Amino acid sequence: MTVMTIGPIDAPIAVLYCGDAYVIRPTLGFMDADVMDPPYLIRASGAGRYRKRRPMMDILMAEGLHRGFDMDIIDPRRCGSAIVFAHNDQLVQLLARVQGFNRHALCVWQKTNPQPLANKHYRPDVEFYVHAWNRGYHPQGDMSDKLRVSRIGSPRGAARFDHPTTKPDDLMTKIMRNVAGERICDPFMGTGSTGVAAIRAGKRFVGIEHNPKHFETAVARIGAAIEETA
Repeated sequence: MTVMTIGPIDAPIAVLYCGDAYVIRPTLGFMDADVMDPPYLIRASGAGRYRKRRPMMDILMAEGLHRGFDMDIIDPRRCGSAIVFAHNDQLVQLLARVQGFNRHALCVWQKTNPQPLANKHYRPDVEFYVHAWNRGYHPQGDMSDKLRVSRIGSPRGAARFDHPTTKPDDLMTKIMRNVAGERICDPFMGTGSTGVAAIRAGKRFVGIEHNPKHFETAVARIGAAIEETA
């Protein structure tokens, strides 16, 4: 396991771990929010000629990002709230898992430019995420400027940082403005998009990523965000 601390030793702005989230997250104690985009459970084969022009699905399979994740990592005793992205096929299990929180909402990222494929399913023009919270950690945002809404519309964006599932900055920025509290943890950090949004929102961040290449990218991006906001 590798640990990278950014900021003052007694009050770091970001603490980043390269290792196994299922081992590390239970040791970190209580966080105000766990915000995660874990591996989806999806059928990653197919897509024909479209796929040949876009190798990201092959990268996704090579990194095992199509096999789903263990939902025991979502624990209402360890966080004030949780935001969890998921594929349609995971929603039933995810909604059952968050029943331990006080309340929850099913939210939608509406893509304005979805991929032109369906793979014997509906075209992926939306992705779902669940925002679950305990008392005192309800969604934030000024009602007058429509920040507290459960549907976000934004372009999908090109794959970035050699990672097949990087979320757009605008999406994560809006989500972070709805999250209560100061300490944010992402157990599936990837290339650090949640961390960048958290830092820009004035929060502190703890991230975990098992892939060393993506971990290094996250360290660089989050470090740059901290310098940008200093």
